[in-house]
Amino acid sequence: MKLPLLAAALLAASPALAELPDLAGRAVTVVTEDAYPPLQFVDGSGAPVGWEYDAMAEMAQRLHMTVSYDHSSWDAMIPGVSAGQYDIGMTGITIRDDRKTAVDFSDPYMRSEMIMLVRGDESRFTDGKSFAANPDLLMAAQPGTTPFYVGVYDLLDGNEANPRIKMFETFGAGVEALRAGDVDLVLTDSTAGEGYAKASNGALKIIGEKLGAEDFGFIFPKGSDLVAPVNAAIAEMKADGTFDKLNKKWFLDYKMGE
Repeated sequence: MKLPLLAAALLAASPALAELPDLAGRAVTVVTEDAYPPLQFVDGSGAPVGWEYDAMAEMAQRLHMTVSYDHSSWDAMIPGVSAGQYDIGMTGITIRDDRKTAVDFSDPYMRSEMIMLVRGDESRFTDGKSFAANPDLLMAAQPGTTPFYVGVYDLLDGNEANPRIKMFETFGAGVEALRAGDVDLVLTDSTAGEGYAKASNGALKIIGEKLGAEDFGFIFPKGSDLVAPVNAAIAEMKADGTFDKLNKKWFLDYKMGE
């Protein structure tokens, strides 16, 4: 079965390495937000689950590292990793040059395209141009994220203080505001957007054309010696089909809320 665009997300496979580094049980603290389905979130039983959790567990097994998890809001995550408070950060983090001044990135493990998430009965606009043309329409965003900057510079007028952009601490809070009618658009990558639309039973939908692509990577403190082992594991997992299996599990088979 051919994967949809959001899961086709994966980059071309790299050749598998003959032998992965052995970290000999090294303790590694991974920070995440648990607010970004299907990459990482809390399921109906209260358990943290998702694509990134499964990928990290597989990497830990292959590299022989002992992983523990901590949690952080998005706006505190990059500073926390940069300061060495955590060893690795994961929450669908777009690889961007400006962020590379604060943290190191792994090689990309997923590619996702930017989409427009709206309520299922939305009819006032159908794309970015018609959204921008109506001054009464509002969008939700997390400050400092790629969707925020795409909204500011690609959809609106380049003013980062534009009052049409309503700020929320988490992506999930912005989606709840959309559902409640407090905002009219959530601009997000297809990974999270497709996940929410799929689970909404028609309450949410995706409109318009894709607005570009972004690559996701894990983040590390600058100079971390974990980057090379994690990159080696990513290359092997691409090559042996592990990422394809995770895509099928989380983007095709999994139904949130069941």
